[in-house]
Amino acid sequence: MAKPDKVAAVAEIAESFRKSSATVVTQYTGLSVSQLSQLRRALGTTAKYRVAKNTLVKRAAEDAGVEGLEDLFVGATAIAFVEGEPVDAAKALRDFAKENNALVIKGGYMDGRALSVDEIGKIADLDSREVLLSKAAGAFKAKLSQAAALFQAPASQVARLAAALEEKQRESGTAAEAPAES
Repeated sequence: MAKPDKVAAVAEIAESFRKSSATVVTQYTGLSVSQLSQLRRALGTTAKYRVAKNTLVKRAAEDAGVEGLEDLFVGATAIAFVEGEPVDAAKALRDFAKENNALVIKGGYMDGRALSVDEIGKIADLDSREVLLSKAAGAFKAKLSQAAALFQAPASQVARLAAALEEKQRESGTAAEAPAES
């Protein structure tokens, strides 16, 4: 018979799987409590880092409909449940793992499919959402400026042509009047 605290833990982990935009499974063997605290601070508010028993995590993943991670739940397992930007959390985990060899990224889950370590690395290499949006806005602004200049060009050419014709008429009118006065 299942113990009530384990049932509650499975339900809580399953809910975390459901609410997360992505999850990253790690092995944390050898990290001290202070290092785990540093990692949690590095993740900030975008992710919750939770240490859990593999049997409970397997059940919770199954309850949440998360498939393909079963092989990752071996050894000392901790999961980063990402509720914000996956890019920010992946960068924080990658950077922390570079400084602390005891943290090993095993894989992850996003958009209904399991992610390899390489895929998590590629996500970490992406620019953040804000940077990508600002780049897109800059590109749109540049294209709009080009379009405005393109639409304005014919009108300014017509204006220059009209000014040139008017100048030419004045010159020819002045030249035609000059001989008549003598």
